[in-house]
Amino acid sequence: MRIVLTSETFLPKIDGIVTMLTKTVESLRARGDEVLVFAPNGGPAEIFGAEVVGMPAWGFPLYPELRLAPPRRSMREKIAGFRPDVLHLLEPAVLGIGGIYYGRALNIPTVVSYHTNIPAYLRYYRLGMFEGATWKLIRERHRRADLNLCTSTAMVEDLRKHGVERLALWERAVDAERFRPEAYAEAMRRRLSAGETEKPLLLCVARLSAEKDIGDLRAVVEALPEVRLAIVGDGPMRAELERQFAGTPTYFAGYLRGQALASAYASADLFVMPSRTETLGLVLLEAMAAGCPVVACRAGGVPDAVEDGKTGMLYDPGDARGLVETVAGALKNRERLEAMRARALAEVQQHSWRCATEQLCQRYAEAMENRRAVAATEKRPERLAGKLTRRMALGAVRRLLP
Repeated sequence: MRIVLTSETFLPKIDGIVTMLTKTVESLRARGDEVLVFAPNGGPAEIFGAEVVGMPAWGFPLYPELRLAPPRRSMREKIAGFRPDVLHLLEPAVLGIGGIYYGRALNIPTVVSYHTNIPAYLRYYRLGMFEGATWKLIRERHRRADLNLCTSTAMVEDLRKHGVERLALWERAVDAERFRPEAYAEAMRRRLSAGETEKPLLLCVARLSAEKDIGDLRAVVEALPEVRLAIVGDGPMRAELERQFAGTPTYFAGYLRGQALASAYASADLFVMPSRTETLGLVLLEAMAAGCPVVACRAGGVPDAVEDGKTGMLYDPGDARGLVETVAGALKNRERLEAMRARALAEVQQHSWRCATEQLCQRYAEAMENRRAVAATEKRPERLAGKLTRRMALGAVRRLLP
């Protein structure tokens, strides 16, 4: 199969979308598929033997780590020359909108995957008044796809509730070869706990931004003075979070990659994820694979990854006391914690990237069949695509105007 992938974020940035993209490319290449990637420039020119076309990009003022790459005419030419069987757009925003256009113009089966709960994010940035308009834009972009993928059943239902059709689940996966209990390292535990290795060590791995609700963890370290907290990651709120956690036993580790990240998971006693906006929660799967028991907020895609009381422990959104009590209860009941650790390890072993990619290719075949059905009734797709894109652009502008 010949596949074009586009992403609005790419290496060296680290987030769930980049991880899903790179692991998918690796698995597709292992199958023998040909892959072409479009992403903002600044990253490698190839990954796992797949060419990466870096598109000129600039920083987004509200989120400097995010770089916007508008589509160019050369993108169309490159896609046409590659002759893909399917075009997969991960969270299209700017670059991906070009992909939607070229998918229609060139009559290529198009898959759009939903990874970021932007309507929920708006509330964290005091932009809730745009939530309705944002859902209209989301419906518009997904309406153009031959198949729409979500990474959790909660997101499938959320998009369906808001009028998106042709929905399917992209099965979760984790690299259990990298993230495993054997990655434990005394030196890493000493670093994350600031030398107090005998104290219970809590770990959070996340982008340091408002929508991750990391500030909720301050209540835990205040109520449980015996614990130590390590926060792995970086982002626009790092300085503010360091101020909020000043005077508490909290260590900010910055980004960790590869074996160092695996070691961080395996060297902690408990992984705590307070985010209420997760569409999947890939870090939860990584922690579980590394043998680190999980406490997480019962919201978004988290319940798909964590079965409460079986493979982890969940608390209700906005319940600060429930968060503290859940963490305290987990640390006190070591026998129960070990049982959850064992069940979590067994669970994640069933979700390899190879299996998830095989299932993804079945979704690609479904999109191709949908496109054939549509193509049988459409005429002059190039002209239709041109009208379609102009309407999308004009509609987007009108919705953003008062």
